[in-house]
Amino acid sequence: MSNDTYLIVGLGNPGAGYSANRHNVGQMALDVLAARIGSSYKRAKTSAVVAEGRLVLGAGVAQKVVLAKSTGYMNTSGGPVSALLKFYDVPLANLIVLHDELDIDAEKVRLKFGGGHGGHNGLRDIIAACDGGDFARVRIGIGRPPGQMETADYVLRDFSSTERKELPTTLEIAADAVEAIIAEGVAKATMRFHV
Repeated sequence: MSNDTYLIVGLGNPGAGYSANRHNVGQMALDVLAARIGSSYKRAKTSAVVAEGRLVLGAGVAQKVVLAKSTGYMNTSGGPVSALLKFYDVPLANLIVLHDELDIDAEKVRLKFGGGHGGHNGLRDIIAACDGGDFARVRIGIGRPPGQMETADYVLRDFSSTERKELPTTLEIAADAVEAIIAEGVAKATMRFHV
């Protein structure tokens, strides 16, 4: 019998100093999902914290999920994700990664299955550690840095006060997108969220 559990990973960096950075928006969206399943994070046997529970998808369907945040840095996300997939016996096709995306305007959420890393170091490390990129991604737009600002400086800055006003709505949409991927598959969910 195949394991129908989904591993949902929010990318980001550890520690309070990074928690409000644009680069941590994947972990922020994961926190919305943790609230929805009524679960809190606990230390895993891997380099991660996890929250386990069931995500109610409607019509009485409750999907078993494991929500995970690496306790290491973004660029080394692959090892913890690979270890979690093995520990929970989750197939790569049931991995959903939430991450920040420079090439998408702020407040927009886009879905994708498979493909490359697009220069995102967290995705690059996961693809390398998991021997492939055949998993779903929820790409949360943060837009491009203004003017001549370096990309690294931009992603490691907190959201501006203006951006913070819209952020809760964006995080809810990202969480809705995860539910749609599980309930309908990426192709159908994409049609709903790419409007």
